[in-house]
Amino acid sequence: MGRYRTPGLFLLLAAIWGTAFPATDAGLADLPPVLFAAVRFDVAAVLLFAYVLATDADWRPRGREDYTYVAIGGTFAIAAHHAFLFAGQQYVTGGVAAVLLGLVPVVTPALTRVVSPGEEFTARTAVGVALGFLGVVVIANPDPANLADSVVGVVLVLAAALAFAIGAVGTHASDPDLPLAATQAWMMAVGAVVLHAASLAVPGNGFAAASWTPNALAALAYLGAVAGAAGFLLYFTLLDELGPIESSFIEYVIPVFAALGGWVLLGQTVTATAVAGFACIFAGFVAAKYPAIRAELHRLDAATR
Repeated sequence: MGRYRTPGLFLLLAAIWGTAFPATDAGLADLPPVLFAAVRFDVAAVLLFAYVLATDADWRPRGREDYTYVAIGGTFAIAAHHAFLFAGQQYVTGGVAAVLLGLVPVVTPALTRVVSPGEEFTARTAVGVALGFLGVVVIANPDPANLADSVVGVVLVLAAALAFAIGAVGTHASDPDLPLAATQAWMMAVGAVVLHAASLAVPGNGFAAASWTPNALAALAYLGAVAGAAGFLLYFTLLDELGPIESSFIEYVIPVFAALGGWVLLGQTVTATAVAGFACIFAGFVAAKYPAIRAELHRLDAATR
């Protein structure tokens, strides 16, 4: 079963982050976006620090690698990504934002080549990226008028995609000595501090604009504990095992679970365009991972003989 561990974690993370969309919608109805993101990571950081202290693991950063990992991850993958994304979604639809975030797997390989020239990026991977991005476009079915009329929103969401890619590549290039849970706790804390500072600087994003309703608190609990603490632990575990290029493919699988979650929880229908998009995403993964898939099929065939 060990060989199925990584694919299983990948799908679990996609499900967690995909189902976070309804929770985010519920929270944004009562909380300003930047403050919402900040408090979400307050919750995540507290839970992770409690876990680290309960397990008697080393929790204090000591060397340059520890500080570099925490600073890059907290500033870019946590704070900048979520600040730009939530700000951008005030100007563009969720469909357009989903398409633009699909650029993460396109941006990541280019950044990885700059930071780590030895990182492999084959023609097969390029085809997989292109097919996956096409699938995201088909699923989101964006209105071109939104791209023309909402330049500010587009730029902000593109900045969110770039920030996340920088965080993934930068943390992958570091080799911290701290245990994974401790590095994630510090990253959440750094991200929360930066986001709180941003909430004070952005008009209408302070505590005075928040309404702490039961729906808002439930959204914070889910996003902080499950999508935040557990989700990012899973993500950075996968980042360490797969590298930034393959890990970035999570952006193509999340819309699948978001659509399924909307169908199961909210009664939203899965359209023909969504099915076509899922097919493109699947084709992209097959193209990118064909050698591994072929080897696994040969192994299964030999095992059944």
